[in-house]
Amino acid sequence: MYSYNQVDQQLVDERVEQFRDQTRRYLAGELPEEEFLALRLMNGLYIQRQAPMLRVAIPYGTFSAPQLRSLAHIARTWDKGYGHFTTRTNIQFNWPKLEDVPDILAELAKVQMHAIQTSGNCIRNTTTDPLAGVTDDEIADPRPWCELIRQWSTLHPEFAYLPRKFKIAVSGGPNDRAASRVHDIGLELVKNAAGEVGFKVLVGGGLGRTPIIGKVVRDYLEAEELFSYLEAILRIYNLKGRRDNKYKARIKILVAALGIEEFQRLVEEEWQHLKGGELRLTPEKINQVAAHFKPFTYVEQNPTQATQTAADLAAAFAEHPDFKVWYERNTQAHKVAGYRIVHISLKPLLGAPGDISDQQMDAVANLAEAFSFNEIRATQDQNLVLTDVQEKNLLAVWQGLVAANLARANINTLTDSIVCPGWDFCALANAKTLNINEQINQAFDDLDYLYDLGDIQLNISGCINACAHHHIGHIGILGVDKKGEDWYQITLGGSATEEARLGKVLGRAVPADTVAETLKTILATYLTVRKADESFIQAVDRLGIQPFKEAVYH
Repeated sequence: MYSYNQVDQQLVDERVEQFRDQTRRYLAGELPEEEFLALRLMNGLYIQRQAPMLRVAIPYGTFSAPQLRSLAHIARTWDKGYGHFTTRTNIQFNWPKLEDVPDILAELAKVQMHAIQTSGNCIRNTTTDPLAGVTDDEIADPRPWCELIRQWSTLHPEFAYLPRKFKIAVSGGPNDRAASRVHDIGLELVKNAAGEVGFKVLVGGGLGRTPIIGKVVRDYLEAEELFSYLEAILRIYNLKGRRDNKYKARIKILVAALGIEEFQRLVEEEWQHLKGGELRLTPEKINQVAAHFKPFTYVEQNPTQATQTAADLAAAFAEHPDFKVWYERNTQAHKVAGYRIVHISLKPLLGAPGDISDQQMDAVANLAEAFSFNEIRATQDQNLVLTDVQEKNLLAVWQGLVAANLARANINTLTDSIVCPGWDFCALANAKTLNINEQINQAFDDLDYLYDLGDIQLNISGCINACAHHHIGHIGILGVDKKGEDWYQITLGGSATEEARLGKVLGRAVPADTVAETLKTILATYLTVRKADESFIQAVDRLGIQPFKEAVYH
C-alpha cells in the first residue's frame, strides 16, 4: 500500500494544526457558525442528530494493521467504543466531542490518515474494487490509479468548491466490483487494439433524489492523459453546473440537461487546451506510484504441500462443520494457488451493519498482521476483507474471527445487507432503518434457507439521499415518512455491476411492521418461479416485477 512521503506528511500535519486553530476560534466565539461550517465539512466533520460525526478517509479502501489499531484507540478514547464503515469505504465516528476533533486528527496523522475532503462540495474519496490485485479477471490493478487521483485531487484549489460533492470510482476490468456506473465519473481499465492499457470513461452516474446510470463519454483514454481529461470534465462541471438549487447541482443533472453528445463536445473542446501539457503523466510518475502496489511475495506450494493442505482442510471441515460453512460462504479463490480471499462480515445478527467495536478492530488488525501481509480492505458492502490468506492458515483465521464475533457466514446472503444509519443517527433521514434490518434478521435466521435463496443484495436507505444505494440493490427498501409514521417502499431488480440498472418500484409502500413479511412473500414467490440454478436477480430479469407484485398486493 502507499506510504506517505515528506510532502504528504507535512500537508496532513499542517492541516491538523490549521483546523485546531479554526476550532479554537469557533469555540471562543471568534469564528461565526456560517464560516466554520465550510471549514469543518472540508475536514470531515458533520453535526448529526445526536452529536458531531467525524468521517475518516480510507483511500480506495486499503489500510494497514497499525492504522486499524489507531482507529480502535480513537474509538476507545474519544468515542463510544466503535466505528462505522460506510459504502464509500470510509469509517465514521458518531460520538466525538467537537473540542476533541483536532486531537483525533493529530492521532490519525501519526499513522498517515486524515479526514480531508470526506465531506463538502469537493472531490471525495476515490473508491475501487476491494479485490484489486488478487483476482485474475482484471486488466490491471486499479489502486495505483486511485492513488494518483488522490494526489491530484487533494486540496486542488480549482475544485475545492464545486457545485456539489463529486465521486470517482475505478474498476480494474470488465467485471465491475466498484459500482463505477453510479458515480459522477466511472473509470474502467481497458486495452486498445495495440494492447495498451487505458480507460473507458463514464460520466453522470449517481443515485439519491434523481438516480441515473452513467454514460460513456470516451471509449478509450490514454492512461497518461488521465489527469488532463478528468480536469476537462470538472472544468465543464464547475462552469456550467447549477448552484442555485442543491438538488439540481450534481453533474448527472448537467449531463442529462445538455445531453451526452453536447457534454462530450464541451469536454473534448476543453481537453484540447490541457492534453499533452503539464498534466500529462510520465511513465516515471506512474511507475513510482505503482511500485507501492507490487504483489506480495507469495509462498509457492509444491504438489506434495498442496495435497497435504487439502487433507488438513478436509480434516478441519470434519471436526468443525461451522468452519466448512464459513469457508464456503465467506472465502473465495485467489489468483495465486494456495491462498484464499477472506470476507469478514460486519453484519451481526442483532447489530448495526457496518459497525465494529474497538476490540474487534484490534482482533482484525492482529489477524491481518499474522496472516495477510498486514493489510485490510474495506468494501462498499460495509464489510472487511483479508485478501491474502494462505489456505493452511484459514482455520486459525476463522477461530480468531469466532472469538471476536466476526465469523457470521452470511456473505452475499439476504442478511449481508447494506444499511444506512437512518433516523437514529442521521439528521437528513426521515425513517428508521436499523429496526427494519433487525426485523429482517430475526425473520430470516435459518442459514440453510438463506443459502438456498442464493446471492441476494438487500439495501435499506432511510431517505431519498440513498446512502445505502437502495436503487441498485436486488431488493431495495426506502424509508418514507407518512404523517409521522415510517413506511417503506420496495424496489426489485437493481444492480451495481457492469450491467448496472435501477430497481423498479414494486408498488405502494408497506407499514414498518410488515416489511419482513413482505420480503417473505417476495422470496417465496421466487422459489416457486425460479428455474434450476437461476438466481433471484436472474428470475426478476426474466419475469419482471409483475409476479412479485401480484403476490404482495393480491
